[in-house]
Amino acid sequence: MRPCARPGRPWTRASSRPPVGWTWEHSDCEGIRRGAGSPPSHHGGHWRRRPRRLSPCIFGRRISCRKWFQILELPEADQLGKTEGFPLPLFPSRECGAGQNRWSGADGSALLETGEHTMRRRMLAAALACTLLAGCGPVRTEPVEQETPQAGAPVIAYVPLDDRPDNAERVVYLAESLGYELAMPERDLYRTRLDGQPPNENGTQYGDRGALYEWVAKQEAAGCDRYILSLDQLLSGGLVSSRAMTGENPVTLSSGETLVEAELLTAVIDLLAADENNRIWLLDTVMRLAATTGYGGFGLNEYNALRTYGMAPRPHLEGTGLTIGNIVADYPLGADGTPVPVEAEEPLPEGTVENYLASRERKLRLSDAMFQALEETADGQFRVLIGIDDSSEEDSIQKNEIAYLRAQLRQGDALLSGVDDLAFKAVTKLCLEEWGWEGAAVSVQYFGGTEDRPACAYDYQPLEAIVAEHFDFFDLTMAEPGGEELAMLVLTQPADPAAQETYINALVQCLNDNRAAGLPTILIDAGNGTYGTAFHKALTDQAELGWLLSYAGFLDMAIVTGTALSHGVARYAFLQHGKQTDATEQAFVRTLADSILKDFCYKNIVRNDILSFVRNDLSGNADNFWMPDIDRVAILERLEAGMAVAVAPVIENLERSNFISSLSSTREYAERGWGGVELTGYGFPWDRAFEISMEIRLGAFTEPHKALLGIYYK
Repeated sequence: MRPCARPGRPWTRASSRPPVGWTWEHSDCEGIRRGAGSPPSHHGGHWRRRPRRLSPCIFGRRISCRKWFQILELPEADQLGKTEGFPLPLFPSRECGAGQNRWSGADGSALLETGEHTMRRRMLAAALACTLLAGCGPVRTEPVEQETPQAGAPVIAYVPLDDRPDNAERVVYLAESLGYELAMPERDLYRTRLDGQPPNENGTQYGDRGALYEWVAKQEAAGCDRYILSLDQLLSGGLVSSRAMTGENPVTLSSGETLVEAELLTAVIDLLAADENNRIWLLDTVMRLAATTGYGGFGLNEYNALRTYGMAPRPHLEGTGLTIGNIVADYPLGADGTPVPVEAEEPLPEGTVENYLASRERKLRLSDAMFQALEETADGQFRVLIGIDDSSEEDSIQKNEIAYLRAQLRQGDALLSGVDDLAFKAVTKLCLEEWGWEGAAVSVQYFGGTEDRPACAYDYQPLEAIVAEHFDFFDLTMAEPGGEELAMLVLTQPADPAAQETYINALVQCLNDNRAAGLPTILIDAGNGTYGTAFHKALTDQAELGWLLSYAGFLDMAIVTGTALSHGVARYAFLQHGKQTDATEQAFVRTLADSILKDFCYKNIVRNDILSFVRNDLSGNADNFWMPDIDRVAILERLEAGMAVAVAPVIENLERSNFISSLSSTREYAERGWGGVELTGYGFPWDRAFEISMEIRLGAFTEPHKALLGIYYK
């Protein structure tokens, strides 16, 4: 792992170029000189960050240089070199002897040298900083409702896992940020409805499989040649339904033709395989340990009982014994060959366990049918990405299923932890392959000391293992110290709960050091809520959130890791290989804002209030606002009011942030400033408290916001 680049410390790699935004300061006791090249070995000095020129206005008015110097009782401008407006705040430089303090200007020259009242000078500089921060900088640009769409973008046809934001609008943002258009069916065709909620237009709680197949056929007829297709949606109507269906469930097309799921799967593959130019990602899942509560009459008692039942170790199969028949036969058996007991707080409905095992068998056989159907397709035309849904112990009912599916993988296929990030990974990987991506060297630093163990009850691997498998998927290598192209910082659960503040401060310091050095950074909160709001508050108060390549921290760590790396690697590669437009940049900042605002403001603040309001004030069910039927308008109003307060400081941080806008080898490193950010259109996509949707309106980007004493301001 690389050591953080510390401001004010010597740069240890003397033969290398300086970090972005830094310059070598030579020092003897006669003055200060700065240059951009490598430091000569015969001169003393150190790297320091180049000061940035500030806007010569305060509260919208120009303040003359002479006026400022009168206010601060400093020598007047003609003694220091005249500039237009307020030239540049004085930067205290390194001391050159006892009692000596040098003040330097924009060009690095020694402007003022005095031995009197060093502390007074520092206090005056701080006062000046506070005054400037109160009103200087680019004017906030107002968010607009309608933005100019990107014209002529290549199209990816996408059938999502379901209609939750991570599988719908956030995938749209990611694709658009990379210069692609994401074509999707109407939402009703892939929507999931929980028990008691109004059904979809097809009269069911799940997606319309026949209509989705016909939608894919229309995209192919229109000449589309890029596809990302969720098989759980196409064959089962969504993730939740795939955990509940058993046996064969025929699909009727508009022509009247009826197909069972395996036939429908073969029809999709044959249709797309006919065009050798097509590139298709098929997304599949390993069924999690229990089905979804509040769907198909499945309750919390059933969930707890079956999850415990599924967690129990099964007989270990390998070699020629690893067959679907043997896996299914061993479903009811423990590692010792005896039946696994079913333990429940209340008696389970008749057939609960049998239906659970039948759903697992159906899922596994459909996955196997997919690989059989792909045997006749061209190499490289189809890619398979399988996600392992939440688990607990490695030796669970999933273990043999995972081993069997891993044995079926072909060149370019992958099986990874995490499900709700599958589309992110597929979009990113599709783009990387088209751009000829050759990988990158990434440094990883953990703060908290528990990276060697699973981050929560829904991860079956240690965090380090999850990171390593995703590195392999994206062709990333662990960087040697000082040799990284980008960095990843991870806050884990605290090994020592009493040291939480220490872990937070160390990460924030490293993030700010990376920012000062111009090192692109991915940030992951793997604390699983352990730190409460302290970590997010520290980031909001002390860091520049909008400068990150990506951030994730909302779900279990398998999903969080895949989400953060997908977005971070995609952004880094696009800055090197893509063509940035206002449309791509708007999509990028939108997906970053979505991730940060939902995690910081909804998950850790407003959601707790919504849970309390629904349960205590409305006597309702926070997992389903329809059972019982409660005042959903009041819940939405509560959400809007709570978010208005919670997002204010975070949006203020984003609006004074810059983002990296150029990072290619042929163009100079550059940044742009965020414009205004406004949230509207709040909703609960599944009419439950777990997640929310929202629209993000953006103002026009600005010139880069400036930094004063390490703080970026508007």
